Amino acid sequence: MPGLHSAALGVWVNAGGRNERVEQNGIAHFLEHMAFKGTKTRSALQIAETIEDVGGFINAYTSRDVTAYYVRVLEADVDLAFDVISDIVLNPVFDSREIEVERGVILQEIGQSLDTPDDVIFDWLQEAAYPDQAIGRPILGPAEKVSSFGRTDLAGFVAENYGPGQMIVAAAGAVDHDRMVKLAEAAFGHLVPILQPQREAAVWQGREVRHVKQLEQAHFALALEGPGYLSPDFYAAQIFSAALGGGMSSRLFQKIREERGLCYTIFAQAGFHDDTGMMTVYAGTGGDDVADLARLTIDEIKRAAEDMSEAEIARAKAQLRAGLLMGLESPSAQAERIARVLAIWGRVADPAEVAERVAAVSLTDVRNHALQLIERARPALALYGPVSSAPAREELADRLAA
Repeated sequence: MPGLHSAALGVWVNAGGRNERVEQNGIAHFLEHMAFKGTKTRSALQIAETIEDVGGFINAYTSRDVTAYYVRVLEADVDLAFDVISDIVLNPVFDSREIEVERGVILQEIGQSLDTPDDVIFDWLQEAAYPDQAIGRPILGPAEKVSSFGRTDLAGFVAENYGPGQMIVAAAGAVDHDRMVKLAEAAFGHLVPILQPQREAAVWQGREVRHVKQLEQAHFALALEGPGYLSPDFYAAQIFSAALGGGMSSRLFQKIREERGLCYTIFAQAGFHDDTGMMTVYAGTGGDDVADLARLTIDEIKRAAEDMSEAEIARAKAQLRAGLLMGLESPSAQAERIARVLAIWGRVADPAEVAERVAAVSLTDVRNHALQLIERARPALALYGPVSSAPAREELADRLAA
């Protein structure tokens, strides 16, 4: 990225929550934490100091599909950053004392998530959509599982899932491609390919999770089964969710917040995996209003499928295009995009190609996608707080199908 004096780089491993067996639930995330707790040559403090002494930033995350380890540094420190990132991925020592320390940290993280309603409700929604499946289990894992993991468990997950065919090195910003290739060859060239266990196929079921509790807000999350990354409806799904609830001008925001005053926060978003996806609507409202909000949300989804306008589609396309181009100005977002699209499609599409695909989606395409969402009529529902009066999932499904 000419003109930049910083770079973002990292290793994206195609192994996340979906790669866990039921007894391993939470181990991918535990492993991500342990990568920073010491290698064969660096202590946990030395890992942090090596990057922060040059003003850099290092972090990681775990999703259902991937675990990523990444760093942001100035141009002069790219080699150093690559050495640290490759070290923590390849050479974690899993010291028993550090395992116990980090176990406590993760248990605190689980407790914190349970105390954050607008966070935990999405885990419950995922579970309601895909019950008793790896894709439906929480990334953090249950406390009882986290409390039992040991060094053998961590090393076993690495051996099963961290092969060279599962890793992508990506970098953006003030980097030289040929130099990055040499660094990657030196660090990872000795690895032997592995046969990664096949992921469990996702099967949408659509159920309800309801937790009644005395909170200030009633938290409402609804999901409908959508397409995956590889579906021809991928872009239509993004456009429909953006038009439905992607901003202040969207239908849900205007109808439910601006006209009816039923909530402060409401949005819709599309999420994707390679073999499945979902459109999610979330809102926080008062206990007395949650029933009206739920039914009105269903009505707006149906109405949008029937009379979505060209102007709404054009606005949603503009939002997607702007988001893509703005992201390209960030080296961190660039590196993330490179890694993810390479993992999904096997190549890195030029942004102009993506913009063309978005522009090619017609109003008919979007309406057809919306009708397919409705025809499936198997919503997943998660409710938390003063939600006793909220309609049951079956009522909302019938309303959607009517």
